Amino acid sequence: MRRFAIGAALLLAGCANAPAEVATAPAPPTAPVPVDTVKPPVALQYLYGSPEAAVTVRATNARIAEYGVGRIGQRPKDSVVLAPGATMDAPAFEPCGNKPFAAVFDADETLIWNLGPMRQFAEKGTGFDLKVWDQWEKTGAGKAIAMPGSVEMVNRLRAAGIAVIANTNRSAANARGSEDTLRAAGLGEFKHGETLFLMGDDAGGSSKDGRRATIASKYCVIILGGDQLGDFSQQFNARDLPAAQRMALATSAGATALWDKGWFLFPNPVYGPWEKLGWDDAFPSDKQWEPK
Repeated sequence: MRRFAIGAALLLAGCANAPAEVATAPAPPTAPVPVDTVKPPVALQYLYGSPEAAVTVRATNARIAEYGVGRIGQRPKDSVVLAPGATMDAPAFEPCGNKPFAAVFDADETLIWNLGPMRQFAEKGTGFDLKVWDQWEKTGAGKAIAMPGSVEMVNRLRAAGIAVIANTNRSAANARGSEDTLRAAGLGEFKHGETLFLMGDDAGGSSKDGRRATIASKYCVIILGGDQLGDFSQQFNARDLPAAQRMALATSAGATALWDKGWFLFPNPVYGPWEKLGWDDAFPSDKQWEPK
């Protein structure tokens, strides 16, 4: 978690609620609106408060548990972690051998919902604030909540003998806080360097490829779960990758063979690389329409 799509929504909400201009006289001053009466941005309403999101997330977690339990009985030859140098056009995977099974998940908006800082950012209209987030990583235990169905999912995987590992871009400097946060959310024990991998554990920065390779060297990874494409391969986040090419990569034959078959994506309309999309990226020019 590093970027959020809430700033534009806040601006739009402010424009929608602003009093209309009066030609003959300035509008009279209005009393401040109490924070509790201001609606959060639509993306936050949907992800954290709607039954639609809750049902979708719970269904994804149920599919993951079902897939994992069924997959270990097949003793796969390869993991679902791409081997170094492999591409979606020519996918190749880390071999399993006799390694123990593992499922690897992002943490934020994949295992837990970060309600505390997300409300802070939205109410104050600040967008992402690294200092606030650093405090959250250290002291958020008991305030982050497990996403719908995630407790049941991780418990079922562990009961089947599948190690549950978190690979997240939370800071390695705050490892203790993240361990406490996951435990307090009911997700059990995660130990830094063993079942919890963090940004700063290697020289890869925010790229998770190196950490995934480290995990795959010890485990047969049969499941990857996340809310961003970078939770599966950094090639989706290549610098200056055009929007159309990123879409083509994510929907290619190689990727399609993995979605819901080892790779599981959770909905997150709140933040992501897609925040840079323009009108023509989201609405193809040849599909424009105007009412008459």
